[in-house]
Amino acid sequence: MQATASDKEGSAASLGDMPAEEFRRYGHQLVDWVADFLGNLDTTPVFPAVSPGELRGQLPLAPPLTGETMSTILADVDRLVMPAMAHWNHPRSFAYFNSSGSGPGILGELLSAAFNVNSMLWQSCPAATELEQVTLDWVRQMVGLPAEFWGVIYDGGSSSTMHALAAAREQIVEADIREFGLAGRPELPRLRLYTSEHGHSSIDKAAATLGLGLQSVRRVAVDETYRLKPHALLEAIREDRRAGFWPFCVVATVGTTSCTSVDPLPDVADICARERLWLHVDAAHGGAAAILPEQAALFAGWEQADSIVINPHKWMFVPLDLSVLFTRRRDVLRRAFNLTPEYLKTAQEGSVENYMDYGIPLGRRFRALKLWFVLRYFGVNGLADRIREHLRLAQQFAQQVDAHPAFERLAPVPLSTVCFRAHPPGFDDEADLNELNSALLQAMNRTGQVFLSHTKLNERFVLRLVISQIRTQETQVQEVWQLAQAALRSLLANDVTGSGC
Repeated sequence: MQATASDKEGSAASLGDMPAEEFRRYGHQLVDWVADFLGNLDTTPVFPAVSPGELRGQLPLAPPLTGETMSTILADVDRLVMPAMAHWNHPRSFAYFNSSGSGPGILGELLSAAFNVNSMLWQSCPAATELEQVTLDWVRQMVGLPAEFWGVIYDGGSSSTMHALAAAREQIVEADIREFGLAGRPELPRLRLYTSEHGHSSIDKAAATLGLGLQSVRRVAVDETYRLKPHALLEAIREDRRAGFWPFCVVATVGTTSCTSVDPLPDVADICARERLWLHVDAAHGGAAAILPEQAALFAGWEQADSIVINPHKWMFVPLDLSVLFTRRRDVLRRAFNLTPEYLKTAQEGSVENYMDYGIPLGRRFRALKLWFVLRYFGVNGLADRIREHLRLAQQFAQQVDAHPAFERLAPVPLSTVCFRAHPPGFDDEADLNELNSALLQAMNRTGQVFLSHTKLNERFVLRLVISQIRTQETQVQEVWQLAQAALRSLLANDVTGSGC
């Protein structure tokens, strides 16, 4: 960013905030910078060529005693921060579950920061509370959930899942866990919750946080397509009951993190209904695809869930962070967390929604504003068209992998994530294949032209290509495919595994 030579800035010269005219000047400059940044991302390396500690070593060990000029600060963004950036907004960013910060979402985030409200109570900001109510009901309609589902915004999917499991625990009314806790109660059996072998790690973190313990999480076997086996779930529940455990919750997934497998929700929901267990559906990434009518089969049965998490910051192009928890059991969620000290009581008590009653955070950002911007700017059809294109590109990439003699696909592609690996003729040892594919991933990412992540499926090292970035087009996906083939040829020419193949 270009420094302004004639600055006479007020950071150290006076009390109070940055002067309005100075803010205006740098605000315009920064918006221009962001627009150029987003417009030229495809010419920027997606992943930095830096070593651990490299940026830290260039920064002062102590904070500045006197204020610095904004021109100096912005110049250091270019000089220090940018060379160490991994660009999640990049059209060739395919790692993890990508998060797109779309233009309207970024503008909404800017306005939210300017307002700087706390949406803990209706009284603390009526607009924030009521906009959250409206936008979440819009999302509910978009994904086809019944009107009985009610939503609340948290920061991320892990928080949403933790709050859902707290509600699941609270539904065990006779245990009165909110009042008496879990510790030092020999009369209370150990609680048990269930998820597949591919359930997200946030489930374990929630169990640890809620005092259930990691041993309370039972991982259920999956089939050859990595979907939870209903009969294995039912047997696990019955076995645990015989052993004196107290089953209370099942977490099913629509779009597992490793390979986006979809658990058989109708069967799981039936088991939960018969066994009187809370059903939480983790659709943090995959839930956005429910906007598409042609994808309805993937979500059959989720309307029977007690709670569902969907992250608009994953595949609905809302900037981090914004996760939505929908629940049919709003009363139970509120019972788990409602606590109102005198200084938070208001005259509107009982007639308005106070979102602080539904979770741990008391400070709540105005996240609904950026969601409102995105939904209004793109519309339901615009979001659907973009998600539909991502699904098409994933199928195209999968077909190319399937047709190539030196590559193979390791999982179905129900959404827009392709799990693949190199498997050249003559490579039959799994350890060698794992080493080859680890080297392939590193070689591709080192180019700065692409950013991929990996997982393991049945102990096989697998590359993950996730197509969910709003700026990604077919050209960039094809560039990844060409790069993968070229990198593999180079590795084989150098005999990276030492196998002699």
